[in-house]
Amino acid sequence: MNRHLVRVTLLFFLAFANFTFAQQSASHHDAAAGPDLSADQVWANLVAGNQRFMAGKLTKLDLVELRKDLAPAQQPHVIILSCSDSRVSPELVFDQSLGDLFVVRAAGNVADEIGLGSIEYAVSHFHSPLLIVLGHQKCGAVSAACSGEKMPSRNLESIMDKIDPAVAQAKKSAKPDDLLESSIKENIHRSTKDVLANSKIVRDAVSAGKLKVIEAEYQSVTGQVVQLNAPASGQN
Repeated sequence: MNRHLVRVTLLFFLAFANFTFAQQSASHHDAAAGPDLSADQVWANLVAGNQRFMAGKLTKLDLVELRKDLAPAQQPHVIILSCSDSRVSPELVFDQSLGDLFVVRAAGNVADEIGLGSIEYAVSHFHSPLLIVLGHQKCGAVSAACSGEKMPSRNLESIMDKIDPAVAQAKKSAKPDDLLESSIKENIHRSTKDVLANSKIVRDAVSAGKLKVIEAEYQSVTGQVVQLNAPASGQN
C-alpha cells in the first residue's frame, strides 16, 4: 500500500471516528434530557449511568459541542437535592454532563428557603418530571448531628436544626453501632418530607402526577446509588 493510500485511509478513519464520537455525545445528551422522557425513563437512564460509573466506564463526550448547543437555553429533566460532600458529585455518580441535571447541594442534603426556591424554579420553568433526594453513607453533617456537640456558629447550627429530628427518630429504634446509618436514611426521608411540606409548588406537581420524588443513598465503597423508597406519586 503506497503512502498516499495510507494517508487517505487514515483520514477516512479519523473522520469516521469523529462522526461516531459526535453521535455518541448527542445521543447521551438526548437520552438524559429528551423532551418526551417520563420520570421512570429518566430514572432508568440515571441508573444505567450509575452502573457505568461503578464500572469505571464513563461516557466520553464532546463537551465543546455540548457547551455550544446548550448556550441558548437549558432543559434539565431531573432535579437533585444532594449533600455538598466532595465525594458525591451527582454529575459523576450518574455519568451525566452539561445540561443534564439541575442540582441543589447543601451539607446533609437539606433544603432551606433558598434551596426550596431553587427546586421550585426547576419544577415551574423546566417542568422537570423527577426530583431525587440523594444522601450518602458516612455523611459528615449527619455524623455531627449524632454527636450532639454544639456547633461553633449559628450557620452550622441551622444545618443541625434540620438534621436533629432525623437523629432523634433514628435513636428510637437503632442500636448504637447502627445509629449513623439509620440517621442518614431517616434524614433522607425527612428531607423529602420537608420539601413536600414546605413547598406548595412541589406538592401540587406531585399531586398532579407531573413530578415523582425518589429517595436514594449513595454507597461510599461500591459507588452504587440505591433507591430507598417507592416513587412518590403517579406517572408523569
